[in-house]
Amino acid sequence: MRDGCRRTGAHLPSPGLPLPTEPAFWRSPVRGVRFTAVLGMVLLAGITLLFVTGLLSYAAYNPDLAAVNDKTPAKGWLGFYLFDWPTGPHWLYRLTQGIHVTLGIVLVPVLLAKLWSVIPKLFTLPPARSAGHALERLSLLLLVGGALFEFVTGLLNIQLEYLFPGSFYPLHLYGAWVFFAAFLAHTCLKLPRALRVLRHGLPTTESDELASPRPAPPTVSRRGALAVVGAGSLLLLVTSGGRNFDGGLRRTALLTPRGGAEPGPGPNGFQINKTAAAVGIDPAATGGRWRLTVVGPAGEIQLSRAALLAMEQHSAALPIACVEGWSTSDQWWRGVPLRDLAALAGFPDGPPGVLVESLQRSGPFRRVALRDNQVRDPRSLLALDVNGEPLSPDHGYPARVIVPAAPGVMNTKWVSRLTFGEL
Repeated sequence: MRDGCRRTGAHLPSPGLPLPTEPAFWRSPVRGVRFTAVLGMVLLAGITLLFVTGLLSYAAYNPDLAAVNDKTPAKGWLGFYLFDWPTGPHWLYRLTQGIHVTLGIVLVPVLLAKLWSVIPKLFTLPPARSAGHALERLSLLLLVGGALFEFVTGLLNIQLEYLFPGSFYPLHLYGAWVFFAAFLAHTCLKLPRALRVLRHGLPTTESDELASPRPAPPTVSRRGALAVVGAGSLLLLVTSGGRNFDGGLRRTALLTPRGGAEPGPGPNGFQINKTAAAVGIDPAATGGRWRLTVVGPAGEIQLSRAALLAMEQHSAALPIACVEGWSTSDQWWRGVPLRDLAALAGFPDGPPGVLVESLQRSGPFRRVALRDNQVRDPRSLLALDVNGEPLSPDHGYPARVIVPAAPGVMNTKWVSRLTFGEL
């Protein structure tokens, strides 16, 4: 058997070949402390902004208002936020969520380059030289795992690929806190040295622990490698950022579901998330028999579409902006203000919040609650028309809610019931 192995060399490691645990295994001349520090500073700014806009997105759902809005049960103190979501400026959610999603996509090359630059450290032996070193390695494990989890789940959600072992909302929220805690600990440990290296270079008394002791011949400089990473981020920006705009720019969003042409011509020819057919809306339920039920101290009031059209109509120019990061430009909506319907329900002054229910039979947002400030805003409408024509079935015919600065899923389509009062 020994002779056979000697003849074929099968599965016997070469004595001269280093293992991944040895520094000589990693031969790229690009790796180095300064290269990693540059990438780290970009991620420090970018991930901080991602975290802040993520918290703003969470707040926009008003999760403490009613159980139907809270998609992160048992969140405890992790579900805090500092203020109730406002209605102005009307493009607020379009801006914050557009930044959150687009920046997350753009940072992917930077994150991958950063992980590549420090991968030799992941194989260092022994795994822990002291208690402090063990804590650092643990934070690194949580950092890498949390980053991959957050970016992968976020990208899958953008692509409408719901391949999760549960709801995206609690998974992404809990994952964000684990990741950001590790990110904060790592920043506190590494930021002072990174700043020193960027300002003054590596001291002659310190060795570059990320540089290869036996580098291969260079094929690209470190500046060139940074330029490649930047070009990758720019390419992702160009091929995804257009989903926040209508017209020709949207066609450049080749890597997202909201790229390509608008969904049909005419006043209703702007982006939608789900069609009426996709959510099982029965056309018979939206026809002449449809009635809106308005509930409040005045009792239950049934209103046909004709009766709603006979009420005083108001217009508002508002966008649709969704959690996946796509949005439309301002569309002209026309309908009955929610505060007028609150007055009809028995709240002539200081209307309270409202529970909105859809004809849609399933889905996490077929019922949503809106705050009193959203009901009182004169631009908050039960919309009947858009851009001068009746709503199409896919845009919520016979009636839908449209509220300034609210996430798209809070602008309920195919509305069947409005219950005003304490939520």
